[in-house]
Amino acid sequence: MQNPTSIEPKSIEKLRRPNILLITADQWRGDCLSAVGHACVKTPEIDALAREGTLFRRHYAGAAPCSPARATLYTGLYQMNHRVCRNGSPLDARFDNLALAARRAGYDPTLFGYTDTAPDPRGMDAADPHLTTYEGVLPGFTARQLLPEHERQWLSWLRSRGHANAVSRDIHIPVGAQAGEISDAAPAYSSEETQTAFLAGEFIRWMSEQDRPWFAHVSFLRPHPPFSVPEPFNRMYKPDDGPAFARAENREAEQEAHPYLAYSMPLSDKGSFIHRAEGPLSAWSGEDFAAIRAIYYGMMSEVDAQLGRIWQALKDAGVWDDTLVVFTSDHAEMAGDHWTLGKGGFFDGSYHIPLIIRDPANGAAGGIVDHFTSAADIFPTLCDRLGVEAKNGLDGRSLMPFIRGGCAEGWRDAIFWEFDFRDIAKGEAERHFGLKSNQCNLAVIRDDRFKYVHFAALPPLLFNLSDDPMELEDVAADPAYAATRLEYAEKLLSLRARHLDQTLAYTELTERGPVTRRPR
Repeated sequence: MQNPTSIEPKSIEKLRRPNILLITADQWRGDCLSAVGHACVKTPEIDALAREGTLFRRHYAGAAPCSPARATLYTGLYQMNHRVCRNGSPLDARFDNLALAARRAGYDPTLFGYTDTAPDPRGMDAADPHLTTYEGVLPGFTARQLLPEHERQWLSWLRSRGHANAVSRDIHIPVGAQAGEISDAAPAYSSEETQTAFLAGEFIRWMSEQDRPWFAHVSFLRPHPPFSVPEPFNRMYKPDDGPAFARAENREAEQEAHPYLAYSMPLSDKGSFIHRAEGPLSAWSGEDFAAIRAIYYGMMSEVDAQLGRIWQALKDAGVWDDTLVVFTSDHAEMAGDHWTLGKGGFFDGSYHIPLIIRDPANGAAGGIVDHFTSAADIFPTLCDRLGVEAKNGLDGRSLMPFIRGGCAEGWRDAIFWEFDFRDIAKGEAERHFGLKSNQCNLAVIRDDRFKYVHFAALPPLLFNLSDDPMELEDVAADPAYAATRLEYAEKLLSLRARHLDQTLAYTELTERGPVTRRPR
């Protein structure tokens, strides 16, 4: 970690009760920031935040897709403990989370966007409509402006601005393009009318109404698909911009690398990425992926511009130096690496995400942290900063020692994440592999040298990242790596043993009553 310039601490009151602004930008890759040296993506507003805060360069999601990833972010628990396995897996009501903790600290945590939290159905009426969607609201939040994936609230706002045809998500189809066509033409709405602009405006209006310390979670949908963005961002980047794709020579070679890839890659469909596109992802060429990636880059720059609008609003309101800002994502995006788009599986492209934390009362300006950090660390960090205790065991650790410009004793030397590919509703994965649902999962442990992928019932994978940073050559079956494979399997086993639910494990009943000793 570099030694940043220290900032004079603020008053004790501000240290105890700052405003909290948690921003998530859905599906943002951790390497796509100009602050970390991306080959072409420009993010000047995020870079400005990093110059005043702490940039965590090796930050990783705990799971994928959206609901499992957010469950880790919001609860500080690994998937092995929160058990949100897929979109639609309920979040057990017994778990604490950052919104409930914020309430205990005296805030009314307010949501702009969505949390993708499927409610615990036990104790709810079977006919409750909240049980028909995974896009519920995390317990503890007050919803000021919801914006789930159907985007109806934003579409209504567009109609109020004169876009009479904003009646469905067809509004994302670029003007002059055919439905389902990959096009860098702009849609009918302007850069001041994006979903991002809509939510930013709603937050800014709400913020101006506050007369006491506040906690807001602004959950942007972008740069999540469909891949479409207005001017000037639609042609800000060219298809040949950016780094080389991390992928095998062709799609067939990629699928042959592991039974899971042979199963999952053919299931990806175009319509998940380009609105109203039809057919399998395999019908797109390398050039198509490059064109889509350029649009994806533009979508990140569009979000960055709206973040600048938020920064300026905070400064204009005189609360910039009273506000702790967290910028991160739920999970990342393959963006054409390994001949695929979206998130899931085991490759780094799905899990390496950005994290910047600016705490004007405690921070060290321009800090850069190269230790491995996890989305599970966000909740304990906020608990630490606000002086509240989580009501259950946590898998993450507070990042405040780094934010204050120091180091944390005994910090992790590897990162861990999980992916569950069960299919409870249809059973497709279970039938394909002949497995039970609880066998359809993988866990990853990764450090500077190697990455080990353990499947519950499929062959493992091992990548020598020093020689193979693109993860193209599995050496798990190579006798020369047998000892390394065993070493990392043991590391993974030990990690999972350490992180079994510890809620009551640190408490013992004695003749003097309960004794609790939680490690720090």
